[in-house]
Amino acid sequence: MGAFLPDITVLTIILLLVGFGLVFLEMHIPGFGVPGILGTICLVLAVVLTAQNFGQALVMSLAILAVLGAMLGVVLTFFTKGKLFKPLILSDEQKKEHGYISSSDLDYLLGKTGIAITDLRPAGSVDIGGVKFDVISNGEYISKGTKVEIFKVNGVKLLVKKA
Repeated sequence: MGAFLPDITVLTIILLLVGFGLVFLEMHIPGFGVPGILGTICLVLAVVLTAQNFGQALVMSLAILAVLGAMLGVVLTFFTKGKLFKPLILSDEQKKEHGYISSSDLDYLLGKTGIAITDLRPAGSVDIGGVKFDVISNGEYISKGTKVEIFKVNGVKLLVKKA
């Protein structure tokens, strides 16, 4: 044909279609990479068997990269806006009004009292309203069964003293 246009054969078309199909499959089902590797091998074989000089190989490689880029763009568009992306995102919200709290939002425990369920030397566990919390005493040893009060909340650290 021309200096930069290779002679396309049926084998080349089959290798390109199979290669693009396998790479497309790998884009949808990421995992071990077998379809992606086989697809890449098919695409490279199509270039090697068809191109008669470096210029043709370069043109074919750039065209293949352009098609792969367009395929990736389509896949990413469907993943971010289409039905494929929805199962990957949890749409339910865990709101404070429904009883959900983050582990760093423990200020509501300030001033609450509970019972030490382990010895606090100085760290241990306390039962407050039927919920077990890991706490730290204010430096003193507090024996199991002692009534304690939370006097300071520092992030996720709960500091207690004897009540």
